[in-house]
Amino acid sequence: MTIKRCGWCSSDPLYIDYHDHEWGKPQFDESHLFEMLCLEGQQAGLSWITVLKKRERYREHFFQHPIQTIANFSNEELQEKCLDAGLIRHIGKLTAIRDNAIAWQNMKSQGIDMVKWLWDFVDHRPLQNSVSDYKTAPAQTELSQKISKTLKKNGFKFVGPTTIYAFMQAVGMVNDHENDCHAK
Repeated sequence: MTIKRCGWCSSDPLYIDYHDHEWGKPQFDESHLFEMLCLEGQQAGLSWITVLKKRERYREHFFQHPIQTIANFSNEELQEKCLDAGLIRHIGKLTAIRDNAIAWQNMKSQGIDMVKWLWDFVDHRPLQNSVSDYKTAPAQTELSQKISKTLKKNGFKFVGPTTIYAFMQAVGMVNDHENDCHAK
C-alpha cells in the first residue's frame, strides 16, 4: 500500500521525514518557533529542501544557543559564520537571524509571551484548510500579511507575508496538508 503525501513532498528521505513528522503539526516550543521563523526567512529565493539540508549547520551555529545569546552575536561573528558553506552564505540573511533574536527579546522584555502572541493570531487552534492540490494553497493571506506587518514594525527581518504563511504552515498554525494526505 502506498502512503499518500502532499504533492510537494519529494522522495528525498529528509523531505519525507519533515512532511510526515513536523510540517503542519502544531508547535508551541519557543525555541522551535524562533528557529522556524528564521529558517523560513533563509529560504527567500531558494527551495525549502536547500534550507532543510543545511538545518543542522544552522542549529550548530545559531539554534543550539538561547535566543538571548543569538541576539548578542557580533557583526564579526556573523561574518565568520558566512564563511561556512554549510549555511546559506548571505550576510543579510544571517544578520537577520541576530536581528530577529533582538526583536524577539525586545518583545519579551515588554512582557509579551511570544508563543501565546503568535498563536493568538489563530485563536490557539490551527486553521484547517481544504486543499485538493498543494498548488492551490495560497502563498499568503490577509492574516499572514497582518502578522508580517506587525513583525516588521517590531524590527523583524525577512518576514514578508509569503514567508510568514510558510512559517504558519510549518508550525501548524495552518493545516494545508492535501485532503487525501495521510498527515491531514
